Amino acid sequence: MGTVTFDKAQRWYPGAPEPTVPGIDLEIGDGEFMVLVGPSGCGKSTTLRMLAGLEEVNSGHIYIGDRDVTTVPPKDRDIAMVFQNYALYPHMTVADNLAFALKMAKMPKAERNERVKEAAELLGLTDYLDRKPRALSGGQRQRVAMGRAIVRKPHVFLMDEPLSNLDAKMRVQTRTDIAKLQSDLGVTTVYVTHDQVEAMTMGDRVAVMNKGELQQVDTPLALYDTPVNRFVAGFIGSPAMNFLEGESTTDGVLVAGTDYTVPVARDLMAKARSGVTVGVRPEAWHLAEQGEEGLPVKVTVVEELGADAFIHGTCGVAGAPSLVVFRAEGRRHLQKGSEVKIVADPERVHIFDDQTEERLS
Repeated sequence: MGTVTFDKAQRWYPGAPEPTVPGIDLEIGDGEFMVLVGPSGCGKSTTLRMLAGLEEVNSGHIYIGDRDVTTVPPKDRDIAMVFQNYALYPHMTVADNLAFALKMAKMPKAERNERVKEAAELLGLTDYLDRKPRALSGGQRQRVAMGRAIVRKPHVFLMDEPLSNLDAKMRVQTRTDIAKLQSDLGVTTVYVTHDQVEAMTMGDRVAVMNKGELQQVDTPLALYDTPVNRFVAGFIGSPAMNFLEGESTTDGVLVAGTDYTVPVARDLMAKARSGVTVGVRPEAWHLAEQGEEGLPVKVTVVEELGADAFIHGTCGVAGAPSLVVFRAEGRRHLQKGSEVKIVADPERVHIFDDQTEERLS
């Protein structure tokens, strides 16, 4: 079985004032595509390297299937890792790069060649087997790195930001290729990235990390619609969620410094230990009708995307962020410098407790 279990696995570097990963608990199902995502320095790569055996586990355990691999050498864990920098041998052909690990394992040549052929066909590399890495594009090199992992037929694939060196267009294409390939192979995959768009578009489930701790583990859509706290809400989604300071009233939440009230159920406000913050995603705003009360915004940038547009504006009130982003229908022809009012859809508003930063709604 290709299940992976982290049981309070901790990594504490010598001399550090606190652990990089205080003690992670995470279960990854057989054949699941799990993405670890978070800002730089949050411990996601350290967690992956603990699973690979490249970092010591100071306490706790890691299991692959029913086997405790906490102290097992990397070569004996039956995992294959794809690195950010491809890690290809420049003096070897594509075929030799693909076959290298199998050759070191003393696999018979006939079987070795068959596996290389299968992987090359799967990845569209058949015509490039005699080339050296320097004669390949970035996307092709990444496919060779993937192929080198595939030929080993491991229980678990580990991928550490494998798309970071690709240009924007190639990243989009390659992430689609990786997701389809993983689905076809059905191999448990743990994928690390700092790009939340990659996480949302690739993973069966996504684990959001911050300061070495798991914030939330769920499907991409559940993370987007029901974030457990303000960190997850602000990290997942592009453009990011807008946060407004709020003051509880009988009608809902009054945005500080304005006359605009966001309608919110009273029972939610009763849960708050202190003040509240209103979170509104860009698509949850709409332009106010004539005479309707709303949040005043001065347009600074219009990002035309064809079907719709993202409008960036400033809001000169105390309780709102300096920059507000909302989505509008394409070709609305909002001009830079114009002033508009926007209204939040009450069904799509998130309320966060200021003290705990947990989502109340």
